[in-house]
Amino acid sequence: MAPAEGEEGCYSCAGNAALAGLPPRERVVVGTGWRAAHAIRTALPGWLVLVSRRHLTSPAELTEAEAAELGVLTWRLSRALVEVTGCVKTYVAAFSEAAGFEHLHVHVVPRAGDLPAAAQGPDVFTFLRRPEAEWVPPGVMDDLAARLAAALDNER
Repeated sequence: MAPAEGEEGCYSCAGNAALAGLPPRERVVVGTGWRAAHAIRTALPGWLVLVSRRHLTSPAELTEAEAAELGVLTWRLSRALVEVTGCVKTYVAAFSEAAGFEHLHVHVVPRAGDLPAAAQGPDVFTFLRRPEAEWVPPGVMDDLAARLAAALDNER
């Protein structure tokens, strides 16, 4: 299935349209209906988002094939995050409510064993509200993306 035309002014659609020129952190893995990217503006290394390659705002809009691919990619990325980051589990969530980020994207968040209780569960989203000085640098995101891509390649 070819990705549909993007929505003008949509951050995710703009990224999907420029796929070949995106840095590694924006294309950890690219599938037919989804691409995985390191989350921007986060203080938690390894925080990934699965971005729909079509402009959608709800899982109810997915085709059966897109839904199946989402499940498999979530599972594969979770396994790769455990291998690469040493996390004990991953959190998976989708809201698509933030202004400018209404495009359907699914968070796949590594949960480290030593993550403070105050930052566990839904409170992990505090990592998206940290000051810019604490954000994961682009070079670190690119390095993690390469390591995650290698882990995904090695599992086949």
